[in-house]
Amino acid sequence: MNREVSEDEDDIDRRLKLLNKPAVKSIQSADGDIIDCVDVHKQPAFDHPALKNHVIQMKPSIELPSETKATKNEYSKPAISQTWQKSGSCPKGTIPIRRIRRQDLLRASSPERFGKMYHPHSQEHEANSTLNENVRNVVINGTQVSLPIAKDRSQAVLYTAGYSYIGASGDINVWNPNLDLPDDFTTAQIWLLSGPGDKYESIEAGWMVNPKLYGDKQTRLFTHWTVDGSVSTGCFDLTCSGFVQTNSEVALGSAVSPVSSDGGEQYQISVGIFMDPNTSNWWLKLTNNLVVGYFPGSLFFYLKQNAIMVNWGGQVYSTMVKKTPHTRTAMGSGKYSEELHGSACYIKQVRIMDYSLSLKYPEMVQVYNDEVYCYNGNNHRDGYVGEPVFYFGGPGQNNFCP
Repeated sequence: MNREVSEDEDDIDRRLKLLNKPAVKSIQSADGDIIDCVDVHKQPAFDHPALKNHVIQMKPSIELPSETKATKNEYSKPAISQTWQKSGSCPKGTIPIRRIRRQDLLRASSPERFGKMYHPHSQEHEANSTLNENVRNVVINGTQVSLPIAKDRSQAVLYTAGYSYIGASGDINVWNPNLDLPDDFTTAQIWLLSGPGDKYESIEAGWMVNPKLYGDKQTRLFTHWTVDGSVSTGCFDLTCSGFVQTNSEVALGSAVSPVSSDGGEQYQISVGIFMDPNTSNWWLKLTNNLVVGYFPGSLFFYLKQNAIMVNWGGQVYSTMVKKTPHTRTAMGSGKYSEELHGSACYIKQVRIMDYSLSLKYPEMVQVYNDEVYCYNGNNHRDGYVGEPVFYFGGPGQNNFCP
């Protein structure tokens, strides 16, 4: 074995040791995952310099808002079951963490980049670009806001901006869309953003299909954060230090089931991200008021105060978006928004939270589509509920998207 290969192996071993904390108990899931039950005080979050002396906040200091049954219209079934849960459970005082394996790191461009959002900016691109090339300026609620433009991503989103948001939520329809190229991924999610242009800070959560990260094409629960537009900071799930988990029942990055079928049963997950105004920690809350954990306020500068924009919708990452031939990776269900309930992916019960600490439909929303013939979004008022439902998705390459 030559020295270069040996050093690569050493890098992988070091990274695995850093990522996989000692387990109190391990659970072999039927889908191939191994879930390690790790002492809540020894989780990866505390490797972050900003959390060196961090004291875990085991629950929010306020009651996080939730929709009452009287205001929710149950025409879809909740889905928050994870495959690993059928094989065991983690004891109190531990959190379930999906084990990272050697083959996972080998799929990444480098052990250090594992779990990070791919960022296409090279030094040459940075030197030749201006801020205006990397953002789009929009006006909503009378305020001009700069939205980041990501080179290899296509989005179909509903967004609101211009106010101080300390929370957002929605019920996200769960599907298992087609993936085309090995490095592609597709999501349905909620984003909260703040900060300048392409160096924005963001928190995201929802579901994702991402074979490069997870090693298969299952639909999985995910989170993501960054403080510099994903240039060098942040990551998915618990693949770097940052997110502090407090819940022993949910494993970030694990498969969600069941998924919806075209013309058949529809399933959804409720996703909410809310800031505790007393600590500036951003809490993740799922179906059935399940509080998972939080993004510490100490990670952020702008988001330590509030978010200035919220997006609901879908994203496809591929080196072949906005190019010909376009990727065939689908967004949502793979159907356009016009197909509506039962065929198109949706997010309903779209809500924001401000300092009144109550959920409300945003005062003003707009739809943005990067590639309307490949993927699109549509805020549609249908017969099921009294407010618009955001439908989005598409197949990628087709007769209209060459």
